[in-house]
Amino acid sequence: MKGWMLFLILFLLIIGFGVYAYVSSKKAKEENKTTWLMKFWAKPEVKSVASSVTSIVLGLIIGCIILFVMGLVPTQGMTISIGSIADGIELVFFGFLNTGKEGSELIFGFDGANIGNILFRAMPLILTGLSVAVAFKTGLFNIGAPGQYLFSTAVTLILALTIPTEVVPPLFVWLIAFVGGILAGALAGVVPGVFKAYLNVNEVITCIMMNWIAANVVTMLFDKTTGPFKHLLDPSGTKNYAYVFKTTENGVATAKLGLDKIFEGSQVNSGIIIAIIIAIIVYIVLNKTTFGYQLKACGSNKHAAKYAGISENRNIIFSMAIAGALAGAGASLYYLSGNTEFAWETYQTLPATGFNGIPVALLACNNPIGVIFSASFISLLDVNGMQIKYMTSYNEQITSIITAIIVYFSAFGLLFKQVYEGKIKINVKNIFAKNKKSTVETVTEIKDKEDKEWHILFNKQWFSVFL
Repeated sequence: MKGWMLFLILFLLIIGFGVYAYVSSKKAKEENKTTWLMKFWAKPEVKSVASSVTSIVLGLIIGCIILFVMGLVPTQGMTISIGSIADGIELVFFGFLNTGKEGSELIFGFDGANIGNILFRAMPLILTGLSVAVAFKTGLFNIGAPGQYLFSTAVTLILALTIPTEVVPPLFVWLIAFVGGILAGALAGVVPGVFKAYLNVNEVITCIMMNWIAANVVTMLFDKTTGPFKHLLDPSGTKNYAYVFKTTENGVATAKLGLDKIFEGSQVNSGIIIAIIIAIIVYIVLNKTTFGYQLKACGSNKHAAKYAGISENRNIIFSMAIAGALAGAGASLYYLSGNTEFAWETYQTLPATGFNGIPVALLACNNPIGVIFSASFISLLDVNGMQIKYMTSYNEQITSIITAIIVYFSAFGLLFKQVYEGKIKINVKNIFAKNKKSTVETVTEIKDKEDKEWHILFNKQWFSVFL
C-alpha cells in the first residue's frame, strides 16, 4: 500500500466521523434528545484523552512543517528533494508500517518486526511513566527515575549473572533478579521521600542528587580496573570491556511466550505483558483502594488529609518508594530480556528512558491505563525515527524534535481540557476583529461581565424612578 493511500483513508475516516458527529448532535438538539456520542463526550476522562490527542496532533503538524523547512534549507551545499521530504512526512506518521521501497516509492503493510520493537521499547517506558504518574498523583515530582533505573539495572545484572544457574533454576534466578531490581529502585526512591517527609527538602533537589550518585556508584561497581564486578564485563573484541554481559550469558532471559513468532524478527518478549499487568494493578490501587485514596488525598490537599487523620509523612515515603520500585521494574524487565546490553560508563550520562517517563505521564494525564498508550506512542515515534534514518536523507533525531514539541504542547493539556469542558471560551470573531480585546474568556470573566451589565441596567432603572 502506498503512503498517500494511508493518508487518504485517515482523512476520510476523520471527515466521516466529524460529519456524523455534527449531524447527529444537531438532530438530537432539534428533538431535545441526547445521543450516545454526547453522553460519551460528557465524561471527564474523554476530555482528558481529547486534550492529549490535541497535543499530539499539533506536535505532529508542527513537526512536519519543521521537517519540510529543514529539507529546503541547503546543508553542505545540498538540499533534500521534494520526494524525500514527502517520504519523511509519510514515515513520521506511518513509519512503523513501512516494509521497504519499490523503486523510489515507499511500500506500507504489516511489519511484525517494527510493531514488536514498538512493544519492546514501550515496556520500560510504561513503568517509568507510571513512576512519574504515581508521584504526580500524590503531589510529588519524581525526577529521580533515571537514578532509580540505574540502581535497579546494576542490581538486576549482578544478581542475574552471579547466581549460578547450575545450582538455582534460571526461572528462580530471573525472579530474584527482578525482585532485587524493584527493591533497589524502591530504596533509591525512599531517600528523597524521607528528606521530603521529615526535613521538608524539595524532592526535585534530592532526586537530582540521587541521579548523579547512582551514575557514579554504578560506574564504580563495574569499573574495568578497580570495580568489584569487573568480571561481568564482556571482553570480546567488539565490546572490549565497555559493556556488561547480557543475562543470557548465565542462561537467564525473559520468556517469549510465542510473541517472537507473532512479531518475527523483533526483540519483544513477555515483559510487555508484565508491564501492562503492573499498570492495571496501579490503576486499581490508586482508584479502588483506601490506600490509593490516602495517597491521592495527600497530593490534593495535605492539610485536609492531615486533618482527616491521614499520615502525611508516611504517604510521602510510600509514594516515592512505589515510584522508585516502578522505575526499577522497568530497568529489570528491559535488561532481563536477554537481548540488551548495558554500557557501564554512566558517570557522564543518565538513561533517557528515565526522563522519558515524564512526557509519558504528561500525555497520559497521569492515568495509569493512559500511560500504556502514551508510552506506546513515544516508542512508535522512536521506531519511525529509525525508518526515517534508513529510508530518507534525514536522521532519526527529527522524531526527537517532534517528541519535544508534543511534550511542549502537553503542558497546555489542562488548557485544552478546560476549553473542551467549557470553562474557557474562545471568541473566534475577535481573532479577525480590528480592535482585538481578548480572544479568550474564562467562565469567571464571563460571569463578572454579566454581573457588571446587570448592575448597570439596575442602576439605570433605579435612577429613572427619581426622575
